[in-house]
Amino acid sequence: MNPEPVRTTGTETIQIRPLTTLEEFNRCVELQREVWDFTDSELVPKEIFVVAAGIGGQVFGAFDGAEQIGFLVSVPGIRGGRSYLHSHMTAVLADYRDRGVGRRLKLQQREDALARGIELVEWTFDPLELKNAYFNIVRLGATVRKFVRNKYGRTTSPLHGNLPTDRLVAEWWLKSTRVEAILRGQPPAPAADRQRVAVPRAIGELKKSDAAAAEKIQAEARRQFEHWLGQGYAVTGFELTDQAGTYLLEPYAD
Repeated sequence: MNPEPVRTTGTETIQIRPLTTLEEFNRCVELQREVWDFTDSELVPKEIFVVAAGIGGQVFGAFDGAEQIGFLVSVPGIRGGRSYLHSHMTAVLADYRDRGVGRRLKLQQREDALARGIELVEWTFDPLELKNAYFNIVRLGATVRKFVRNKYGRTTSPLHGNLPTDRLVAEWWLKSTRVEAILRGQPPAPAADRQRVAVPRAIGELKKSDAAAAEKIQAEARRQFEHWLGQGYAVTGFELTDQAGTYLLEPYAD
């Protein structure tokens, strides 16, 4: 009998590979329950994973030995005659977070996209999820030019705190000088003309303990994002301290 894989603080035992079987797609549905605690009506069903894998999307899984502990799913899109990928979900079990698993899933996504001549991946994320924002902007090099109010409606997930699902749209330009430098660990120098949108680090607890206060903070962040993004600014940086997560915006030109 083979020994159980050793679990470490890194990702030495974790493998990333494409998912192809109904059993693996069904596991993606189970992982959604475990990560977000959605009701059945809000789960992305296995059929969507089947379709995504068959029409030029991406369905990757993260495995610790034989155990599937995460996944990423994206679907193909086209805008202005240009093909891109919309990355709809990336999920990692709680015991495996902060161990680089999510980053490895995203880097596999990038490698696969570039091999197919695709240079843009987009996804949405909650501006109140500060660690996620840090990951997207600082670790991956995504930028943000779009804000969407209540994109998915209010959900049953405790992580959303029954708040409107406001979302920022991350643009990951895979071959850009900015992204390549950040992935090498050489972030570009910040622009001199920057605006700031700060969200208190306590927002996670407020979602659970004081929904009215959390929604007030969300509304103020929404106001600022809509103002500055509407003025031609883009989110290009992010600072995370014990007190707050601060989005850094600068004038943006295509």
